[in-house]
Amino acid sequence: MAIEASRDESGAGRRIRLGMVGGGEGAFIGAVHRIAARLDDQYELVAGALSSEPGKALRSAQAIGLARAYPDFHTMAREEAARPDGIEVVAIVTPNDQHAPAAEAFLRAGIHVICDKPVTTTLADAQRLDALVQETGRLFAVTHNYTGYPMVRHARQLVRDGALGDVRVVQVEYAQDWLTERLEATGQKQAAWRTDPKRSGAGGCIGDIGTHAFNLLNYVTGLKTVELAAELSTFVDGRALDDNVQVMLRLANGARGALWASQVAPGNENALRLRVYGSRGGLEWAQEHPNQLRYSPFGEPVRTVARGTSATLSDGQRVTRLPSGHPEGYLEAFATIYSEIAQAIRAVRSGQPVPAGVDFPTMADGIDGLAFIEAALRSSAEGGRWVRL
Repeated sequence: MAIEASRDESGAGRRIRLGMVGGGEGAFIGAVHRIAARLDDQYELVAGALSSEPGKALRSAQAIGLARAYPDFHTMAREEAARPDGIEVVAIVTPNDQHAPAAEAFLRAGIHVICDKPVTTTLADAQRLDALVQETGRLFAVTHNYTGYPMVRHARQLVRDGALGDVRVVQVEYAQDWLTERLEATGQKQAAWRTDPKRSGAGGCIGDIGTHAFNLLNYVTGLKTVELAAELSTFVDGRALDDNVQVMLRLANGARGALWASQVAPGNENALRLRVYGSRGGLEWAQEHPNQLRYSPFGEPVRTVARGTSATLSDGQRVTRLPSGHPEGYLEAFATIYSEIAQAIRAVRSGQPVPAGVDFPTMADGIDGLAFIEAALRSSAEGGRWVRL
């Protein structure tokens, strides 16, 4: 006779009720968020306004078996807040121009927010949103998902523990080739909104993938960028926003860095790579081979550290799911961010402090990203002049 385990429908063990804004028909990232939220069995998706077009929103909800479908996020925020079984957190996966208004609606309704990057289209909007986060006391997470990889966390711990000594040089790059031709002119949805200033904001490539590279550099080194000199280029005729970015960086401890992001680099699919060099050693990590990290202590043989082995430091072990030799990739890293947020939500739910070690990008990271975009735009417009963040 099988024994059925009881479910805690009211306490800390209950799945977190999740809603989603955006991510309907033709969207890429919405499905990624849904998979990530379910991977560790922490969330239950129960409501959504999956499109700004009511008909498409309903069809999209029906296609994934969503319990409650709404025509717009304002209605969703209001009605979900009034329900005893309403959502506890919402994932905002729309084009950039809808991030701020949607986030504001749910924060004012008392609902936690998980938002794609960049959090808004301007730094001023991000700062206003941050003030609302402080006022409401709600959690606000930003899906800089590359910080969820175990070997990225291993790298961060290496730096924090002093294994590299004083950080001197940092090189980060994020290269793609999917916009080498004017794909947006064909009506391709993902290209169309990312190259439209009204929907994407003033930054193209720099906002879409440059912010990921910038966040990864900050996350692993633990250092803030204080000044930058940038050149933003648009190589494809007729394109309204930048498609290639080159930035020199001065970090708070005196280290120097360089960031290159491009969506017009043939032969590159999703080539995010980070190199950090200090007075005692260096490290290198590449997103397309995420389960290994190259660690080179000065004067010693170069080591390749593999995820899941005894050589993986505690920060990396904590977010590792599978034994070594079983690769973990993009979806698992994304799921790590969702699971970290879940631990914070459960703590808030039970009136407890967020557990030590729980780590996910927040509004502070979102503000840093917008400050980076606006400083780079300003520098480039002024001929590559050094600009303070």
